[in-house]
Amino acid sequence: MRENYQLVLDQILEDIQAEGRTPRLLLHSCCGPCSTYVLDYLSDYFEITVYYYNPNIYPKEEYDFREVEQEDLIRRLPSKYPIHFQRATYDPEDYYQKIRGHEGDPERGDRCSLCYRLRLEEAARWAKEGGYDYFTTTLTLSPHKDAQRLNAIGRNLEEEYGVAYLYSDFKKRNGFKRSKKMTDEYGMYRQDYCGCLFSYQARRAHEAERMRQDKERRGEGGPATKA
Repeated sequence: MRENYQLVLDQILEDIQAEGRTPRLLLHSCCGPCSTYVLDYLSDYFEITVYYYNPNIYPKEEYDFREVEQEDLIRRLPSKYPIHFQRATYDPEDYYQKIRGHEGDPERGDRCSLCYRLRLEEAARWAKEGGYDYFTTTLTLSPHKDAQRLNAIGRNLEEEYGVAYLYSDFKKRNGFKRSKKMTDEYGMYRQDYCGCLFSYQARRAHEAERMRQDKERRGEGGPATKA
């Protein structure tokens, strides 16, 4: 049975408000655009530290650009409670070691699950060391990410590290639609691939195939015809 994690989150936030407290949340973020709606939503309830740990991102220039955009958004976004930024060391070898043997997996397959686990576990470890009340990730905002899978990983890490995982499905209630609107409002760059080398290659192959088909439809680039 699929869990409605938006309803789970509703209950957590209701309990926090009833207790009259402002807990500290470590929010793993994959990029600025995905954090827009999430920060706007959660900063009414938490003091948030955005943890930018994404060794999967390729190439380094893409990683750096996303990091700059993330910091810029935090500076510009109004919030009820403070939002902080914590960068992590960029070491793509962490990612390649984690997914070794799964390089040929299809998108959304086991390779992606290993990547989710890698980033969420680092967030859980950092949250425990920093004494945070909760940890979570922006990844459930994307319609291409399985919230059931991500929350299951979060639940396991909650038990392993002893830090509460904030369950979510941020794409619900037009969360993804709202993030796209906010991205436009803040003039942000929306990347056209997930971030890793494999999604980059898949996207470029898809673009090349689309261009080839377009040329065929226009009668270009085909075999020469005899007069």
